[in-house]
Amino acid sequence: MKKGLLIITLLSATTHFAFFSYPNQTVFDEVHFGKFISGYYTHEYYFDIHPPLGKLMVAGFAKIFDFKPDLPDGKAGFSFAQIGEKFPDEKYLALRFLPSLAGALLPVVIFLLALQLKFTPIGAFVAGFLVAIENALIVQTHFILMDGFLLIFGFLTLLFYFKLRYTLHASRYKILMAIFGGLTISIKWTGLTFLALPLIIETWSYLKNRSFERFIRQLIFFVIIPLMIYFSVFALHFSLLTKPGPGDAFMSPNFRKENVVKKFVELNIQMYQSNQRLTATHPYGSRWYSWPFMARPIFYWVSENSRIYLLGNPIIWWGSTVAILLSLGYVTRHRIIQILLAGYFLNLLPFVGIKRVMFLYHYLAALVFAILILVYLIERQRHAKKIFIGLAVASAVAFVYFTPLTYGLPLSPKTYESRVWLPSWE
Repeated sequence: MKKGLLIITLLSATTHFAFFSYPNQTVFDEVHFGKFISGYYTHEYYFDIHPPLGKLMVAGFAKIFDFKPDLPDGKAGFSFAQIGEKFPDEKYLALRFLPSLAGALLPVVIFLLALQLKFTPIGAFVAGFLVAIENALIVQTHFILMDGFLLIFGFLTLLFYFKLRYTLHASRYKILMAIFGGLTISIKWTGLTFLALPLIIETWSYLKNRSFERFIRQLIFFVIIPLMIYFSVFALHFSLLTKPGPGDAFMSPNFRKENVVKKFVELNIQMYQSNQRLTATHPYGSRWYSWPFMARPIFYWVSENSRIYLLGNPIIWWGSTVAILLSLGYVTRHRIIQILLAGYFLNLLPFVGIKRVMFLYHYLAALVFAILILVYLIERQRHAKKIFIGLAVASAVAFVYFTPLTYGLPLSPKTYESRVWLPSWE
């Protein structure tokens, strides 16, 4: 097990930090998150539809390396004005480090979670291996984007929950589950699904055992502690953004004159309402029902013959989709399948009711559950070891084949076209 963990760690560090400094230009939504992070240095109030923890973490880490959005002597600073804008110095690496680290640690957490769910050691290894070479996961955690934090905190929440389910010394794991649950929802509200899954399991346990007092005690860890963390993140956010800024346009005229509790309430209401009001379209937007088929990837960056494309590993992506369909036939017989399917649909079905433009990266949490289901089903097969070897080799070949689109390496027009397998990938 230790050897497998070491291999996964080294492999994931390699795939996530390869070409770490490239490109030295603004990529995709770095144009937004870069501005938000800069606000903590200028102290000018900004508005985002998501909670602020991820931006606070990146800003705090970059401060250690003396990052400043504005350079001295009147030199051009980090404006994050448009995709493709060149960074003025190498301080942008400090901004990209924590998201990349989160992505690099995710396969390790999945390896440990799979073991906790009673996967075989080889099954847990393959699960971590597949997550480590999943191209879309690498792209989404390679830049100043927040989904890496969402995934690592969310799956740590589940890891500590299942540890407390299978240990006699559960107190520390309850606290850790609650802490990471609070951190997850402080990245994005969709992180609630990672607390919802354990809560559903506990509710089901209560209905079977009629242990109402135990259920009420559990609410401290599922509700109170996460909410305290969530509120504390906003309190820090307000304490740093003390000057007027572009975000004031979204708030009431008296926003700056009420106390922190009232600010917290108003901002969260405005975040919800702004989410509902978004009507803008995007050429690379896609609907939830297309995500399992990877029908519409996203161009993140283009420069001459180089492109960065949010495109998943087809072997892993489509193989896990087939596994989801097959697992429906096992759902009444396997407790682990029930748990993993619940996690999958909790991270997919909430998007059914969202009207604003959505993207393929919204599927990434569900994708990880689908990968776990794929591995679990293979474990149940007679020739599981041979299937695992075939899957690992095919996935590794696909990873290498699509690597130029993952890291933005040059491709001739012909070699690029050979990687556009579907018309909708154009």
